[in-house]
Amino acid sequence: MIRNVIGSILALIGAAAAVWSPFRGWYDGRLGRDYRVQDLFNGITPNSGALITSVLLPLAFAALLTLIGLVLRSRLLVALSGVIVLGFTALWMVRQGQETGSLTIGGDGNGLGAGMAFAVGGGLLLLLAAAVMTGRRELRRRREEPYDEESPGHVPADDWGPYGPEPNGPPSRQYGDRYGGDQYGGRPHQDDYGPRDDHGPRDAAPPWYTRFRRRRPRGG
Repeated sequence: MIRNVIGSILALIGAAAAVWSPFRGWYDGRLGRDYRVQDLFNGITPNSGALITSVLLPLAFAALLTLIGLVLRSRLLVALSGVIVLGFTALWMVRQGQETGSLTIGGDGNGLGAGMAFAVGGGLLLLLAAAVMTGRRELRRRREEPYDEESPGHVPADDWGPYGPEPNGPPSRQYGDRYGGDQYGGRPHQDDYGPRDDHGPRDAAPPWYTRFRRRRPRGG
């Protein structure tokens, strides 16, 4: 449960960073929304298209896929959204490197910008969230797992522990009727074992053997 909560938070942060990245500068101050999706396959051009046809489209689709994965508790969908974000970001870097000849990082607004960093960070957070989450299959397996009475930590009702029953405590009901006890699991009567002396019972024969000898016909 805790892992699902942590994974959901990481996934939401990653999806938000991916969607916000096109509104930041990607290279030389140019915003990510100014790059068309078709430029990622045909080559970078200075032309700008509509917002819906920019790189925001695949990143928004990845964010939507993330929300669906969180609702269904699907690690696969969350991981797939991270792959989409990182895949399109890597494709843009390849096309941008072909256009400019090399990719540089500058602190004065030139080179790679914060928007690209948000996209990469968002994709990595989505993959991390998929790894942290337990998933729906694991949750279902735990719910359907039968209760094992012999599991560690379970102590049966008649288990007296490693040192045996308490000498002065009540006897176990499990062995009451089997060895001549009463119906409540009490100890056998003293008369069933014959008279006692100072050293304990004289005849330790069980009750059924005593009754058998009494009923045995004499003679012959």
